[in-house]
Amino acid sequence: MEFDIDLNAIWFHLYQLGIAFVLALPIAINREHRAEGAGLRTFPLVTIASCAFMLVGMSVYDGSDAEARVMYGIITGMGFIGGGSIIKTNSNASGTATAAGIWLTGAIGLAVAYALYEIAIVLSLVGFLIFQFSDYLKKERGH
Repeated sequence: MEFDIDLNAIWFHLYQLGIAFVLALPIAINREHRAEGAGLRTFPLVTIASCAFMLVGMSVYDGSDAEARVMYGIITGMGFIGGGSIIKTNSNASGTATAAGIWLTGAIGLAVAYALYEIAIVLSLVGFLIFQFSDYLKKERGH
């Protein structure tokens, strides 16, 4: 059995995962300081994992149909993880923004995997801006 490692592929994948990590940080830092629950660990891990799953899928499977199935699985998985962050009480539901943020960071990871850096940057920027400034625009409940 031959053990063959492509060092160029390792560097490329580290580069991709590094970009995914960095683009998740603005959202992760915001959520860490403004919300309880998901933050500096969760959002970057979701982004890196979704990027990694897609990179593996692109490497293993031939054809866009197979890659699309991998992407569908990632999207479904991100929805499942996000759904776990939503807590419903009698009159309120909390965690919906966290759930949406988890889904968004999954999309960032997918965009990075396909080297669609412009989309990933826009998603990161828009997500950060929404989390950073939307509190000022929300109607307060109970008043």
